[in-house]
Amino acid sequence: MAEVFRAFVVAKTGEEFSAGFKELTREELPAGEVLIRVAYSSVNYKDGLASIAEGKVVRNYPLVPGIDMAGIVAESSDARFKEGDPVIATSYELGMSHSGGYSEYARVPAGWVVPLPGGLSLKEAMIIGTAGLTVGLSLHQMEKLGLKPENGPVLVTGATGGVGSVGISILKKRGYTIAASTGKASEHAYLQKLGATEILGRDETAAESRRPMEKERWAGSLDSVGGSTLSYLIRTTKYGGSIAAYGNTGGGNVATTIYPFILRGINLLGIESANCPMELRQQIWQHLASDYRPDLETIAHEVAFEELPQALATILKGGTKGRVVVRVER
Repeated sequence: MAEVFRAFVVAKTGEEFSAGFKELTREELPAGEVLIRVAYSSVNYKDGLASIAEGKVVRNYPLVPGIDMAGIVAESSDARFKEGDPVIATSYELGMSHSGGYSEYARVPAGWVVPLPGGLSLKEAMIIGTAGLTVGLSLHQMEKLGLKPENGPVLVTGATGGVGSVGISILKKRGYTIAASTGKASEHAYLQKLGATEILGRDETAAESRRPMEKERWAGSLDSVGGSTLSYLIRTTKYGGSIAAYGNTGGGNVATTIYPFILRGINLLGIESANCPMELRQQIWQHLASDYRPDLETIAHEVAFEELPQALATILKGGTKGRVVVRVER
């Protein structure tokens, strides 16, 4: 490997914060059994937060953000991986307390590394990334509880974002009827192209109500919003339906009653992908490479490594559509 390599580094000393590209050496990388030559990473909202002083996700400085990475093993002291293996590493402590994917080289614990599933390129794996893993876990759990296309429509909230876009695409492939909720009127055509047949405005799904239950509408839902939107979903989910909750862009407090749970038997599923057990993680990645595989071309936008700062600023402003994949390799 090169003696020095490029990385996007955030640092903080007292009240002074900095974020930008610099050259690192391998001695500056954190401990781990696997050294990866990073080919691609991606842009997630958590990465955006890591790039600003007030983001409150980075636990120690200096740090390389990037919760996702895909690349080639350069060195390994773990027998499960050898030089030249294509691999993925996502979530765990990457980009928060352990330097992540915004670097030409990254060193990570072997227990965080997933062999690249057959049928996916390194770039395709990063289009999917943590967003796809989150959707895959959600759908896996919902289908275990009986969700089927014939049960009725599935609503995806925060639909134009990375997780929402991947969710709609995977649901379409699985044969579901899909409704999408968004506050972006300009993106209806994009959501319809992905597979949504009904689009709801944010004002409808975030509306508050004193009624404990309303008309049954959704067999299931994928929710990245939380807050009053999650309250709406609880009130309107069909008998036996499931809500996969994995975000809080609309707030962390949820106003609800017990009645939808004890009278309709609905399921509220908390989805946490960061510390997903490796056996299940690998199982979901196999699904994402095959029967869960989304429409990668429609949801993807590639940026060069040099364009990363602007991409991070854009996602913090809510201006990102679909998935942004970062080409780290030169």
